[in-house]
Amino acid sequence: MTGRRKFICKALIACTLLLSVSVTHVQAAATIPLIVKILPGAPLGRVLGWLGGPLIDTIPGSNIILVNVPNLPLISPVLGLLGNTLSLVGIEWFEVNDGVTEPAHSRFGVIQVNGTTAADWYKNQPAFQLVRSGQARVYATGRGVTIADINSSVDYGHPALIGHLTSGYDFVTNRPAGSAALNQSSSSFMDQSSSSFMDQSTSSFMDTSSAEFLTQTTSTLTYEDLTKPAYSHGTLTAGVIAAVAPDAMIMPLRAFDDNGSADLFILAKAIRYAVDNGAHVINMSFGTLEKSKALQNSIDYAKSKGVILVASAGNNNTSSPQYPAAFSGVLSTAATDLWDKKASFSNYGNAVFVDAPGVNIISAFPNGYYAMVSGTSFSAPAVAATAALVRSVRTTGVSNSISSGAVDIDYKNPYYIDKLGYGRIDVYKAVKPY
Repeated sequence: MTGRRKFICKALIACTLLLSVSVTHVQAAATIPLIVKILPGAPLGRVLGWLGGPLIDTIPGSNIILVNVPNLPLISPVLGLLGNTLSLVGIEWFEVNDGVTEPAHSRFGVIQVNGTTAADWYKNQPAFQLVRSGQARVYATGRGVTIADINSSVDYGHPALIGHLTSGYDFVTNRPAGSAALNQSSSSFMDQSSSSFMDQSTSSFMDTSSAEFLTQTTSTLTYEDLTKPAYSHGTLTAGVIAAVAPDAMIMPLRAFDDNGSADLFILAKAIRYAVDNGAHVINMSFGTLEKSKALQNSIDYAKSKGVILVASAGNNNTSSPQYPAAFSGVLSTAATDLWDKKASFSNYGNAVFVDAPGVNIISAFPNGYYAMVSGTSFSAPAVAATAALVRSVRTTGVSNSISSGAVDIDYKNPYYIDKLGYGRIDVYKAVKPY
């Protein structure tokens, strides 16, 4: 045995003695899913041999892998003691592949329209009139731009989405055997608010649209459909994009199951997939409190390729950062109401780039229905769609166009001055020629 290996073994023994009491509860898990960034040129076999676990998955082109390892608590302190052990083995960094699940069901109103109503009837709703998306279509419709939406499943057959979707990928169905997260309770994920719906302005719009709310007893939707946290989320956000940027193509990337569960590795993989498959804009209506290295790596890769990244700021009414929204270069989006006041649930703070309507938003709902929902989840796709409109008429300065066209709403939000970014988006001003 070489001197270096003897030293490692002695350190392992020492750490085992020191941590035998504190880590016993963690060792109950059979294996720990670990995201590992391998140094360029390092032999994979050596890395796996040192970690003591099998390769489960990879993110192509990134040197990032997913490995199931035993006894993670014994590895972490050793790395701190040995200093250069990681680089000697061939590892740049690692982190636990944490999973995240939406903790509560969202409230929404399911809407049914008659058969003669246009599929995109909701594009003229008050929220979209406020940001002047209809006027913006005179100058840009998003043609030639692809928006990747990392989300739950999408209803490909919904009338409002037919002709708007391009090929995507299902990371949930196609995840390899043995792929799992350490837990599913780290933080909130899908930024769909549980706030109540229906205000006077939206109600008036509904009356003129031959639409009506369904009660649970008259709806053909099942109770299970209505209570799964992410059952409709992907369809709803895609519906917002289709309404604001009708000629942009939406690339649906399913990273969440219907219960809203995903993990850091699958999200990092989805971001990189979007970039490598032609996305110009990526919408991320989700968030976690963890500042993940895997997510940061994929975000940096997307930025290096000129991809515009948009993310929801979160629904916890706090200035605490949420990721990926708080990463540098990501257009973090807070939610406002029809009176340009911060939504009661919306996060705020220095990380916010702009705001967009996120209260009582009407969009597509699975099985041909529509729904009224609230959340920064539905503010972010409006900004992503605006970015697509701008990108379709000018290839540079997209974020500057959005920020310079934004409406200052600080005077309507005296408690959040300088905490709502550049203001509420004005799609028309963003795309209008200089």
